[in-house]
Amino acid sequence: MRNPLAAHPPWRQLTIIAVLLPLMIVLAVLAFAWPAARIAPRGLPVGVVGTGTASERVLAGLNRSDPGGFDVRRYADQASARAAIRDRDIYGAFVIGPGAGGDGPGGVTVLEASAASPSVAQLLSNVGQELGRNAGPPAQAGGATPRAAQVRDVDVVPLPAGDPRGLVLPAALLPLTICGVIMAAVIGLVLAFRPAWRQIMALIVVSATAGLGAYLIAQGFLGALPHEAVATWAALSLTVLAVGATTAGLIALIGAGGLGLGVVLMIFVGNPFSGATSAPELLPAPAGAIGQWLPPGAGASLLRSTAYFGGQGAAGHLIVLVAWIAAGLAAILAGHHAPVRFAARRAWKPAAPAEPDLAAPDHAFS
Repeated sequence: MRNPLAAHPPWRQLTIIAVLLPLMIVLAVLAFAWPAARIAPRGLPVGVVGTGTASERVLAGLNRSDPGGFDVRRYADQASARAAIRDRDIYGAFVIGPGAGGDGPGGVTVLEASAASPSVAQLLSNVGQELGRNAGPPAQAGGATPRAAQVRDVDVVPLPAGDPRGLVLPAALLPLTICGVIMAAVIGLVLAFRPAWRQIMALIVVSATAGLGAYLIAQGFLGALPHEAVATWAALSLTVLAVGATTAGLIALIGAGGLGLGVVLMIFVGNPFSGATSAPELLPAPAGAIGQWLPPGAGASLLRSTAYFGGQGAAGHLIVLVAWIAAGLAAILAGHHAPVRFAARRAWKPAAPAEPDLAAPDHAFS
């Protein structure tokens, strides 16, 4: 590979890499550490059951504990709140009243879904404990300490027994992203597949195989993705394909520099902004929103929908992945100057026939 700094003297090459390489490391650390260090609810959609005085106390308690942190929606009863959780409209709901599982009117039930986000489920449980302390019976005359209301956590959509802390899905996202980038580099640069249709077919086949392998490990070996086997395999494969097709398209358009751009976009931006280890609504703005428009974030959210929620809430994330795949494949075609029939130029030319060595002695008739 040609040295891009070859035109500079050695001392200037050293100066350039001494500045650029540490700067790249600093930016990479910032991209991963900043969202993780600023985890907090930001417009987190939750529900409150009821419209009476008890629900008003819940609203006041949520605003007091974290102003602006929750997007609160009201539901008439627990059944409708549970349905909204299963449909991925909200992360959880709070119920206060006789039906809450407490001793009296101050009992609190926290409906949550650890499958949607273990971090959010823990957050809602902590908020429920705070609401329980404020919902208990008032202090009696004589200064007795008020008794907190009983708090009960109900996991509406729990994580599977094989992955009770929900670590497998976020742990698998970074390898899937790296796999997609490596796949694009091998197909587009190392092997330089041509014509364009051959590169596209290679991306599809490798993505499907990688998705199947990831599913066999995550579910067959670890038991972490228990539902909708075919849809979950498709979600894994589409995630790899979206990363790989986009990176391969960048390579086709601008050459080897496209690989670096793909690494930055998918690994150093898409992965830490995905919200896979927490939730998009817990990341600082605009990281959470950006992450859901990139393949790693959309793929992680789609995978949660297929593996835990029967496909509920999957449509938007599926559209994002398909859009990236379509854009990447179109870039491959454009970069290879191929018409619709995929007649791209070959990456190699037949070797020219060797010229005869006239100086060599002729032993044909000796």
